[in-house]
Amino acid sequence: MKARTVLPAVTMTAVSMVLTLAVVVMWLGTAMPWPVALVVGLGIDGGWLATLAYERRLVAQGDHNSTVTGVGWAFGLVASGVLVAHALLAETSMGAWLAVAWLPVAAKALWLVHGLWERTALTPAALDTIQGIQQEARDNAAVARARLRAEAGTEETRLTAVTEAGARVARVQARTANTLAEAWSTLETARKGEGTGRALTSVTSRVTPDVTPSWELPVWGAFEPVAALESGPALTDDALDVLVDGIRLSQQPPLSYREMATRFRAAGHSASEVRLRAAWKRVA
Repeated sequence: MKARTVLPAVTMTAVSMVLTLAVVVMWLGTAMPWPVALVVGLGIDGGWLATLAYERRLVAQGDHNSTVTGVGWAFGLVASGVLVAHALLAETSMGAWLAVAWLPVAAKALWLVHGLWERTALTPAALDTIQGIQQEARDNAAVARARLRAEAGTEETRLTAVTEAGARVARVQARTANTLAEAWSTLETARKGEGTGRALTSVTSRVTPDVTPSWELPVWGAFEPVAALESGPALTDDALDVLVDGIRLSQQPPLSYREMATRFRAAGHSASEVRLRAAWKRVA
């Protein structure tokens, strides 16, 4: 991994130094002896190389010096300036020389990138640890998402089942209510019918001779519970009639049979239902 950043920097630095030396020798060789031009070119390249080596040593020690960095950039700018000046003064191939004039600055930029990589580089063990942590986080997130989706599906299924069960219960209740309403309507019609009492009386006339009971079919609505019959001294028909009439007329308007029967038994009197109804029929 380190070679991926240091090799391009080394290669571009070498190319830049060769180009700078060649340009200085060709450019200044016409105005002065070529050995002198060679020394000038080597001076530029040598200063650049020296500052680069010093800067790399400081980086290896974990240190940094702004002055050395500034001097290194100065040598790079000088080398680029020489190449640009030669390209502008060249009679031929100006575009080609300008195309390579940026190489010294580019070499410095590559060394800067390599330095940033070194300051942020991690060991393979640290990278493996980081990858393990990231993989664990991804696994936990995937498991959490799967758990949430499963819980959401379960809740949706439960709500659907509860809704369907509630709908079935509501339908059964509606059908039951309709059936009860029809039954009570039939009973109410039978209760109010003109021949209902005569038909029921004709059925029971042989069982209870000389008694004409008043039949009452069930009524849709609230009712009052009737107290249990208690054993006591038997009352004569006249005494029973007096008690029933007194209880019935104890309140205005007169009490109904149910209210009278409740108060009759609450007062401690006892009589069979048939005799009590017969007394009510006689006094009413």
